Amino acid sequence: MPKKEPLRKCVVCGERKPKSDLLRVVRLPSGEIAIDKTGKQNGRGAYLCRAIECIEKAEKKNRLKAALKTQIGEAFYEELKRSIEESR
Repeated sequence: MPKKEPLRKCVVCGERKPKSDLLRVVRLPSGEIAIDKTGKQNGRGAYLCRAIECIEKAEKKNRLKAALKTQIGEAFYEELKRSIEESR
């Protein structure tokens, strides 16, 4: 029997999708914010849809700041947008 893929919820739109369809952002134990390409890094994580609209809403409404309980700089949002554009 094939293994079920876990569902995760986007912190912006609330849509539930398979974990591999979402982008994970993690606050590492050192306090640094990073894009988790493996989905397995230690730290507090939050999931976002791979859509520019969701990233823009996250920035406007401070959704990542609330989910990760830390400040998120404008440069990090630009990095998120670039990573989505590169993956297309």
